[in-house]
Formats: sequence, structure tokens, C-alpha cells
Amino acid sequence: MAAYLIRRLIQSALILLGVSFITFFLLYVLPADPVRQIAGRSATAQTVENIREQLGLDKPFVVQYGRYLTGLLQGDMGRSYLQKTEVAELILSRLPATLLLMLGAIVCELVLGLSMGIAAALWRGRAVDQALMMTSFITVSAPQFVVSLLLLYVFAVRLGWFPIGGYGTFAHLVLPALTLGILGSGWYSRMMRSSMIDVLRADYIRTARAKGLGRARVVLRHALPNAILPVIAMIGIDIGIFMGGIVVVESVFGWPGIGQLAWQAIQRVDIPIIMGVTLVSAFAIVIGNLLADLIAPFIDPRITLR
Repeated sequence: MAAYLIRRLIQSALILLGVSFITFFLLYVLPADPVRQIAGRSATAQTVENIREQLGLDKPFVVQYGRYLTGLLQGDMGRSYLQKTEVAELILSRLPATLLLMLGAIVCELVLGLSMGIAAALWRGRAVDQALMMTSFITVSAPQFVVSLLLLYVFAVRLGWFPIGGYGTFAHLVLPALTLGILGSGWYSRMMRSSMIDVLRADYIRTARAKGLGRARVVLRHALPNAILPVIAMIGIDIGIFMGGIVVVESVFGWPGIGQLAWQAIQRVDIPIIMGVTLVSAFAIVIGNLLADLIAPFIDPRITLR
């Protein structure tokens, strides 16, 4: 177990190093000039060059990346060009909102997706199965802004059950979390259906049925723990996606998360914030996958980590 954990941590560090290098390189060759954003349109050429020199953007790529990596290893994610604030502070200020939305979204998509997948597997080939799979296809294909605006119009504008946007109460969380839950439930339902069908064909399931166990006990006690393993891996990926922020959903609902911060930084070419959000997202994906692998043996003791 310890050897496995050490190996995974080393792999994670290399992945994060690769992500930082690729992202930094892409931002380096980007045609947009962050210095122009800072200086303004009326700035003279001398002013622009002075700002470029102060920020160290006149140095070669290797020097800039080496300087950034050195600071990162010391816990310094840089300073925002435009907001004049440490990137780590900006991200930490948005983290509670992002974590809250992530938790709500994962709960929604698991409840919807697993319920649909299990029902479709139990009634495979019937009208229920076809209807649920068609629904999952629609949810997977639906654009985020369409679902967001539709829920806002129905439940906030027409019915008035929830606020139109903002952050601070449970009522503010419901619609954005439900939007992400609906959009993600399609993937979970399709994977759960496929996995559940394979498990229901296994010999030990037939044996459990032959012993006279009830259908609910066979499904919940014997089939579900084995069928849910692929879903756990998907949750690990979703953690990283949500930690990176869902830009469209956060923009529609005015949710002050990391995604909104990233979108503002992209519009202004604020490179330190873009780098910081990207690395936080990559770190969340790595940690999410690691946690999923560590949890799997507790669900299925046959799995060993080596």
C-alpha cells in the first residue's frame, strides 16, 4: 500500500509538471499581449516596454518558466497582473463557493444518474429502458446555457421558487447544482446501466436469486457494490472538472466560483490566474482519481493496490 501510494504521488507530481509546462508554453506563444491590457490603449511604447520588463515578460521562455516553477515550488502562484493580488488568495477566496457547487452537483448527478441506470438495467429492452436512455442522450447533448436558462425561466422567473442568481443560501445552490446534475446524469446512467447489466449476468447473482433472496436485496447488496466501481472513477474526474469551475453555469447564475475567476482572467489575458486555475484543476483531477483508487478496495475487497 505504501509503495503504491508513493508511486502514485510521484506520477501525480510528473503529471502536474507536464500540465504546468504545456499551459505556460501555450500562454507564452499566445498572440494576445497581457502588457497591452495592463498599460491601456493610450500607453506609449516606452511605457509598454517598462511594464514588460517589470513583469519579466521580456525574458526568454526558459527563464520565465524556470522563475515561475521556482516560485511554485515555494508555494507562490504569482501575482495577478490586473488585480494586483496574490493568485493563491484569489483562488482561496473563490474556493468555498466552488466546493459547495461541486458537492451539490455530484450529489444531484449521482442521484439522477444511478437511479436511471439501475432502472434501465432492471427493465432492459422495455419501454422504461428506452425512455431512460433517450433521456440520458438528451441530457448529455444539451448545451449548458440552454439547460441553465430553461431552469431559470421555469423555476425562478415563472414559479418564483428560487432566486435568479447569486450566492449565500441553499436556495441559491439548487438551480446551478441541478443544472450540472442533469447534464452529468446522462453519463452516469449509461455507464451504470452497462455495468449493472454485466453484473446481473454473473453466476453469484443467479445463485443469490436461487437461494430465494428478494430482488431489492440482490440488487442493493450483491449487484450494486460491484457495478458501481466504474462510477467511482468518473466521480474522481468530475471533482477535477468542477474544481476548475463550470464557466457557463457560473456565469448564468452569477456564482462566484473559480470558473468565473478563470473566465475573467482569460478575457484580460491575466496569465498568473489562468496558470493558477489550471494547476488547481489538474491537482483536483489527480487527487480525485487517487481517492477513487484508494476507496475501491473498501467497496470490493478483491481489488488490491500494488
